[in-house]
Amino acid sequence: MSEDFDVDLFVIGGGSGGVRAARIAAGHGARVMLAEEYRVGGTCVIRGCVPKKLMVYAGRFADEFADAAGFGWQIQPPRFDWAALKASRDAEVARLEGIYGRNLAGSGVEVVAERAVIEDPHTVRLLGSDRTVRAKFILIAVGASPVREPLIPGAELAIDSNGVFDLETQPARILVVGGGYIAVEFAGVFAALGTKTTLLHRGKTLLRGFDPEIATALGEAYAERMDLRLGRTVERLDRHDGAIRATLDDGEHLDVDGVLVATGRRPNVDGLGLDRVGIALDARGAIPVEADSRTSVPSIYAVGDVTGRAALTPIAIREGHAFADTVFGNKPWCVDHRLIATAVFSTPEIGVIGHNEDVARDCYGAVDVYKAAFRPMKATLSGRNERVIMKVLVERASDRVVGVHVMGPDAGEIIQAVGIAVTMGATKADFDRTIAVHPTLGEELVTMRTPFVVKHPVGVG
Repeated sequence: MSEDFDVDLFVIGGGSGGVRAARIAAGHGARVMLAEEYRVGGTCVIRGCVPKKLMVYAGRFADEFADAAGFGWQIQPPRFDWAALKASRDAEVARLEGIYGRNLAGSGVEVVAERAVIEDPHTVRLLGSDRTVRAKFILIAVGASPVREPLIPGAELAIDSNGVFDLETQPARILVVGGGYIAVEFAGVFAALGTKTTLLHRGKTLLRGFDPEIATALGEAYAERMDLRLGRTVERLDRHDGAIRATLDDGEHLDVDGVLVATGRRPNVDGLGLDRVGIALDARGAIPVEADSRTSVPSIYAVGDVTGRAALTPIAIREGHAFADTVFGNKPWCVDHRLIATAVFSTPEIGVIGHNEDVARDCYGAVDVYKAAFRPMKATLSGRNERVIMKVLVERASDRVVGVHVMGPDAGEIIQAVGIAVTMGATKADFDRTIAVHPTLGEELVTMRTPFVVKHPVGVG
């Protein structure tokens, strides 16, 4: 390392991407410093994926208790304890945070619990101690934060997704505003835990960008579990008789005990010092980067949600790893963002890899669609009104599978395994020659033989 630099790498942000980059770079022999102003672990560990999934698990016990009678179990009416769940969840988050910290220390990464801002292409300032650190390379891995938009009168009465984890008591009634991952998942959690839940979304379907058939089916399932309001907006929020009164676009009033606004996230770039080094943001407020995560400044890189590429924890981790291998390990590689398996932990759950049907037809022209919709075996005894939907999209010219969509129990686990095959370029013939595991939900993916016929314009589909 040149004597002009205090460290080889300075990482701003202690989330999944920053931590992975720091550890891998240190493993390659780099001297690394990482600054995190809040808690090590970032959104996923502290206030996102992990605590949210624990709450999803808690909510699904309600269905298990209800279903048990169909299988011969006699269970006294169960009682849910919000405080007990919060305590257990918070303890697990603290445990994981400790592991992250120990892993960084064990890798030789120096961690400073301060806010860091960029002074110049090789200098960061630690605001708590007002000292500067010279670094050969700077990595921005500060993630994104929830926004409460559009701004309406009384918006301060609502919480965002971070605030869910601070709730000391369970609201008896809640209004969730939004139609994306976060809104859908938390609405499902609150409804399952017994909160009277209203999910309100300005769009006509939930989960924009997902396969329309899957999104519509989720809306139908949610309409049975909660008060679903599509094509609606909130005009204002007010205090009213100890509650929060939401006034909707048609003048209707909803009185609730809490409002969760989950309408999007924005990169955490405010006050970061990007203007000092000439890094301009894109139209979405994200940092533009090349395929290798380099910004317009050669010594500064960015990974994760702050880049606006794909706001998913595993993507941030791989981007951080690729950066460290490329810059410090003499092993250059880039993350392929074209095929990303993902899950929505709604109930019913959704798992997806590849294109939805509309996009697949735009990309490939002739596409064969294989579909299965059925009642899962468990529901035959539980009596639950539950459906599983599976779709496999195949490019007709090559027989390559270009999309798989699953809605139903364990869809996330199913799509992780299927994602390996699709990423490897599996064809429909590969699926067909795979022996089914019976009886399972997943076997349907390898037993569908006849394309679903839809009338399309000549030359399309």
